[in-house]
Amino acid sequence: MQNYRQLFDLNGKIAVVLGAASGIGQASAHALGDLGAHVVCADRDTEGARATMQDITGKGGSAEWMPADAASGADIAALADHTVAAHGRVDIAVATPALNIRKLIVDYTDDEFDQVMNLNLKGAFHFLRRFGEPMIKQRAGSIVLCSSMRAVTLEPGLGIYAASKAGIAQMVKGFASEVGPHGVRVNAVMPSVIETRLTAPLKERPEIYDTYAAHTVFNRWGQPSEVGAAVAFLASDAASFITGSSLSVDGGWTAIDGPPTGLTRTRPSE
Repeated sequence: MQNYRQLFDLNGKIAVVLGAASGIGQASAHALGDLGAHVVCADRDTEGARATMQDITGKGGSAEWMPADAASGADIAALADHTVAAHGRVDIAVATPALNIRKLIVDYTDDEFDQVMNLNLKGAFHFLRRFGEPMIKQRAGSIVLCSSMRAVTLEPGLGIYAASKAGIAQMVKGFASEVGPHGVRVNAVMPSVIETRLTAPLKERPEIYDTYAAHTVFNRWGQPSEVGAAVAFLASDAASFITGSSLSVDGGWTAIDGPPTGLTRTRPSE
């Protein structure tokens, strides 16, 4: 009989989280650590990465931290090399950093386009390649990237960001097809509006906050922990037959066509 609790157990696993200093990356690191994994907390925000490591170890977990810029192929390669050299393997690799410059496409500069694509899309490429390599050799592993519901639905000013996130979803499918025969799984999460540092400027505007909340069936924004839990699921053996997928963690945003109408169920007259 299958032990389902054991499927979610990450004891003995070596996990890397790039973007661990805040937001979804930080929540993912906590989730993996709480489930028993040793977590390498990486971020260019070194103080934040160190703080996340201390939070995990303060709860009795196992963690370390390392500086790494998600837009730097050299940093990502060093992160993968360090993890394998120090621990002999890497079982789970998660990358969450993203940049969004909200501008109409006609107003984008070449430099702004490059900034978004170099971090969001090229960074994801470097991450897949560098962490996929040792996983292929050990014939096991799970990679989780962070796409967005903006990969499938957007608004004016988000075209370039959305293109980068759609690119991640497609790279996940492509890489999953390439490494699957070696026992490696590759997936992504697709969050909608989550209360993070990236969305903080929007949260400060009540009309925007309320409008976005109304696009979900729960009429609220999501929390990083709700995405972190989904990341931990995809990383675990509970998702052993899931690969090449982008899991919506969007409060129903992409399930409905615009904000709810306000209709509620009424009881039949007695």
